[in-house]
Amino acid sequence: MISVAGIRGVVGQSLTPENVSGFAAAFGTFCGQGRIVVGRDSRHSGPMLESAVEAALQSVGCDVIKIGIVPTPTVQLMVRELGARGGIAITASHNPPQWNALKFVSGQGIFLNQQQGRKVISLFQNKQQRYVGFDDLGFSFRYQTAIGDHVQRILDLPFLNLPLIRKRRYKVVTDTCRGAGGPIFELLLKELGCRVISLYPETNGDFPRPIEPQAKNLKALEAAVKKHKADIGFATDADVDRLSIVSNRGRALGEEYSLALAVMFMLRNKKGPVVTNLSTSRMVEDAAARFGVKVIRTAIGEANVVGAMKKSRAVVGGEGNGGIIIPSLNYGRDATAGMALILQLMAGSGRSISQLAEELPHYSMIKETLVVKDPARLLALVKKKYAGQKMDASDGVKVIFQDAWVHVRSSGTEPIVRVIAEGKDRKTTQGLVDTIKRLK
Repeated sequence: MISVAGIRGVVGQSLTPENVSGFAAAFGTFCGQGRIVVGRDSRHSGPMLESAVEAALQSVGCDVIKIGIVPTPTVQLMVRELGARGGIAITASHNPPQWNALKFVSGQGIFLNQQQGRKVISLFQNKQQRYVGFDDLGFSFRYQTAIGDHVQRILDLPFLNLPLIRKRRYKVVTDTCRGAGGPIFELLLKELGCRVISLYPETNGDFPRPIEPQAKNLKALEAAVKKHKADIGFATDADVDRLSIVSNRGRALGEEYSLALAVMFMLRNKKGPVVTNLSTSRMVEDAAARFGVKVIRTAIGEANVVGAMKKSRAVVGGEGNGGIIIPSLNYGRDATAGMALILQLMAGSGRSISQLAEELPHYSMIKETLVVKDPARLLALVKKKYAGQKMDASDGVKVIFQDAWVHVRSSGTEPIVRVIAEGKDRKTTQGLVDTIKRLK
């Protein structure tokens, strides 16, 4: 699958060393000769794809800075910290282990926008990579301290009261799914004075659960929080850009709570715009409304959220999949930084995570995927079905009711249609989803 954000596919089928190297060379050509940061998650295919990317970038005269198995937000941050021309994160994020991908990062440390992404695609499709001769080839070296640098930048955030968090001595259980998150989660939490119990901290790519940190996938974390009588549990995906929370009662809150709680904290420190995408829970509006702040909605995709955040000078933003973006750190979804925000919220308020979550209204949200031969036809049927109802067609179709909504769109990362609905109760939400299924 080719998109402006990069390429994604099943290793050995649609994703091969040939097209990986071709796209990497196109990206290097787009960036121009200079430094390119390359990091990856823990998937078994990572070393092979890293070699293909490294050779391709050198072949177009780029110098490769390899930072190893790291979170995607670490790649984004290091592009800026090391003055690189761009970066490539080799990760399929929440996709199953047979998948992998290249995510392209601009020199600003953010994912490519539509115009930039189309340029890279054009270079690849038209075979316009600018290969260089033997005396202009790029070189490659390893940078060993990227994770430590990332943690230090989080600790330097001015709104974190480190002595207060350390005084609380929170007991925290983590589930990093044997992805890239084990080392950075443990390092940050120990710096914050937490007592840490780590589930699956190894970075070997043997994922013990479905990678997406949805509530239904966090049974082991729920049990561990109860067993150890912990204050909170944190889970993430393979490349550590999504954060999900398990409460001190051993209940997975659902990844939608992560951004809402982050908004609750950030707006206590500084009022300003909040940006999120169309499929994110109304809890974000509820949290922002307490401070008289309106929420700006965008099309799905981190690049779209970031673009609106920069334009509006937002103080916080992200996506309902657990993605939290803190502009004062970097314009990228960052589960590690989000974890620090939640702990500061708890420490500053003197309240448990369960008590804080209960301050937000409860909604019923259902997320389903449909295999549809003709997504465009389904979207047209949805528009016809709800003609006259308030809609947002900036990304698929979102139908908006007074106390509920349903969003139908083609996925940008998988060959499916996503249906997401939210309402005051399960019956209302399920009814909306079932209506869309019947249209299929």
